[in-house]
Amino acid sequence: MRLSGKVAIITGGTFGIGESTVRLFAKEGAKVVIAARNEAKGAKLVDSIKAEGGEALFVKTDVSKEEDVANLVQQTVETYGKVDVLFANAGVGDMQDLDCCTLEEWNRTISVDLTGVFLCNKYAIKEMAKIGEGSIINCASILGHVGQMSVSAYAAAKGGVVNMTRAAAVTYASQGIRINAVCPGYIDTPILENTPSEVIDQLVSMVPARRLGKPEEVANCVLFLASDESSFVTGANLLVDGGYTAQ
Repeated sequence: MRLSGKVAIITGGTFGIGESTVRLFAKEGAKVVIAARNEAKGAKLVDSIKAEGGEALFVKTDVSKEEDVANLVQQTVETYGKVDVLFANAGVGDMQDLDCCTLEEWNRTISVDLTGVFLCNKYAIKEMAKIGEGSIINCASILGHVGQMSVSAYAAAKGGVVNMTRAAAVTYASQGIRINAVCPGYIDTPILENTPSEVIDQLVSMVPARRLGKPEEVANCVLFLASDESSFVTGANLLVDGGYTAQ
């Protein structure tokens, strides 16, 4: 098992890419700490992981609040003794033109999608530095690399995650801490459940692979970056997009 003996924090861990990563990490031997706001879903997922023979802990967390993130890392260390892996995955979306986006909407997106990633990295790095190693994977997006209509706040946040990842990677590489990002394209997650079929068809038509990605396909990439198989990989932004950004 590729994560045997590792302790991994996954934020936004109760659905979509986060849940797929939680389940995969547990199967690969990690003790998983699930961070999210929905306690009911978190408890249910913990029970499911334990029923399959894995180890899991849920910590209710709003990543935009520093006290929540500090508590998340503290609870992880108190329970399992260390932090080996962080997947900073929690995020929110926006569909606003820049001239219609309120300051409140802008701040909410930035506080979760960028500041939340910063806070999780900050507190995880402090613990990883104590053991002299660790792997951080930040969830960015193809929209950190290319533009799209009506997602200005989201694109700004994800672009920030992309470059923050690079800067942090070169800062902490000498301490044995690797920091990378995954940049998903259009993925078939619960976020798309209420999306009209014609919009889904339009999204698929823009992807060279001619389909949406699956959450587990992103999780597999996160697993690679979390494992020792990627021991010489840091500062990378791995595009998981069916060829979208290669066009």
